[in-house]
Amino acid sequence: MKALFAGGGTGGHFFPAVAIAEEILRQKPDAQVAFAGTERGIEATEAPKRNFTLHFVSAVAFKRGFSPQALFENLKFPFRLLESVSDARELLDQEEPDVVVGTGGFVSFPVVWAAQEFGVPTLLQEQNSKPGWATRVLATRADEVHLSFEDSRRFFSKRVQCFVTGNPTRRFERVLPETARQFFNLDPKRKTLLVFGGSLGARSLNGAVEKWLDELLTRANVIWQTGKTDYDNIASRVQPRENLWRNAFIDRMDLAYSAADLALCRAGASTIAELTNVGVAAVLVPYPFAADNHQYFNAKALADKGAAELVLDDAIASRASFEKIVSLLEDDQRREAMRERAKRLGKPDAAKVIAERVIRLAESN
Repeated sequence: MKALFAGGGTGGHFFPAVAIAEEILRQKPDAQVAFAGTERGIEATEAPKRNFTLHFVSAVAFKRGFSPQALFENLKFPFRLLESVSDARELLDQEEPDVVVGTGGFVSFPVVWAAQEFGVPTLLQEQNSKPGWATRVLATRADEVHLSFEDSRRFFSKRVQCFVTGNPTRRFERVLPETARQFFNLDPKRKTLLVFGGSLGARSLNGAVEKWLDELLTRANVIWQTGKTDYDNIASRVQPRENLWRNAFIDRMDLAYSAADLALCRAGASTIAELTNVGVAAVLVPYPFAADNHQYFNAKALADKGAAELVLDDAIASRASFEKIVSLLEDDQRREAMRERAKRLGKPDAAKVIAERVIRLAESN
């Protein structure tokens, strides 16, 4: 069988595709898997690292906002979209895939659209609680749509074949909290707050943690991933001290999650999936400039079920937010209830289930 994956631009769209592709190869070692992407997306460097064939397709983004530049660029959108679909048709003629999988990002639209025109089975995987426009448009002709949140069903017609399968992510094995804390050279018996905002970091979270740090460290350990953007500035002001681990990156997120009593983080789809898969109580601070404000809806989906607390970005540095975090750290019963609710929302087998559906569609073609 031959499977073509279309999705990328950001890690949130690309890495779920990788998880599904790797699971397909585990189940069918003789399968052929290729990716379609752009030269500017994360896939341009990450797909070759994993020995996946990568084909470049022109893709165009619809500019948000009403600035003169955005309006001018959007006048060109229909013509650029036609060019992208033409590139995708040529790729499909060349590859002749048995199935096409779209995981979002601008490149997914032309490739999946062309596949649907050619009658190639298509499967869509949507990471966010509020589906992107590409998923909503392509879903009307897709064979299957796999969602990460039950709440997402409301965006689709009942005629669309929707399944709530979860978001494929890295798999983590949990270890004893005491063992994990020792890895970070922290007090194994102390409550531990895990702070992270992605590889680039989150400036508002970093600012809030720096503001509260002295008080926090009297109550808990802190594992603080600053991200590479702010690390040098923070390291110049915040010296190493007892009960604190800080760095630009966390290489062992499995141990970070195991060490944590509470996470303070953004609400990207992959982060949500990891928190629920391992069962970690969290205070979620959505990135306010995410497309369609999707991080807010991701966070709200958990908060509405009592699986997390939601704090808006412009409020995270407030005293009330600090007290909410400290209160959660000190309330074992409430945190445990939150952790259990999060765990019930987890879908750790998402990659395996979706891979099986992809294989089934390919074999039916």
